[in-house]
Amino acid sequence: MLIPKRVKYRKQFRGRMKGRAHRGNKVSHGEFGLVALEPAWITNRQIEAARIAMTRYIKRGGQVWIKIFPDKPVSKKPAETRMGKGKGAPEYWVSVVRPGRVMFEMAGVTPEIAKEAMRLASHKLPIKTKFVVKGEEEVAGDN
Repeated sequence: MLIPKRVKYRKQFRGRMKGRAHRGNKVSHGEFGLVALEPAWITNRQIEAARIAMTRYIKRGGQVWIKIFPDKPVSKKPAETRMGKGKGAPEYWVSVVRPGRVMFEMAGVTPEIAKEAMRLASHKLPIKTKFVVKGEEEVAGDN
């Protein structure tokens, strides 16, 4: 699964998911994209599950790009641990996704196959998403 090879700092603040995506809001590599409509943390497991769902449906035809990478560590304290004693150890990795962000792209397949593959992938994600075609991303951000 996706995790960074090495990081400068082991633990990070939680941060805020305010506003819209400034970068990564255009379909750049493929012809079709899956755009986030809500802000969320997408875990490395969710990204992998969506990727498997897409590639399995398109049956080795076409190409898939993952445009998000989980580079934020989320720490968690063990169960039944008393308060204090510092912050917990990093448990898993997430990607911070804001509305308008293109998360996955696809090329080399028909629009019908791409739409169905993206629909299957969206069921693996914890947010509402929208299927877009290259050049029509601005419409997705106005909802």
